[in-house]
Amino acid sequence: MMKNKTYLSIAILFFVAHISVAQSVFGKWKTIDDRNGNEKAIINVYEKNGKMYGEIVKIVDPKRRNAVCEKCEGDLKNAPILGLHIIKNAEKTDKNEYKGKYLFDPEQAMTFRCKIWLDPEDSDKLKVRGYLAFIYRTQTWIRVKE
Repeated sequence: MMKNKTYLSIAILFFVAHISVAQSVFGKWKTIDDRNGNEKAIINVYEKNGKMYGEIVKIVDPKRRNAVCEKCEGDLKNAPILGLHIIKNAEKTDKNEYKGKYLFDPEQAMTFRCKIWLDPEDSDKLKVRGYLAFIYRTQTWIRVKE
């Protein structure tokens, strides 16, 4: 009887651990263009010093893999899109969201304020909202299963 309780406890522990990992905002996400539905890139969203960052680790379209930031200015002018950080220093809020002042769109060469959160109905979808004044756009990114 005691042995069965031990196995059950271990099984519950692994189940809970699996759920908590599956519900993290951190990991790899496939970006989907909200205008045309095309897959664009894989972003590695990670935590560093308690803040959220996101780096482009793959460009889906083989023809765009060597793309550079043509419209960018300064240090980013003609910088490779691959390896570019598009999220920097986003902070976690009390509402289980991340907010920040740096969500970079290399196609437009524009930086937006952002709010990022897991879809409450599907933890394999990440909502990424960029703000410019009172105007905003929200994309849904899809978790990459590894």
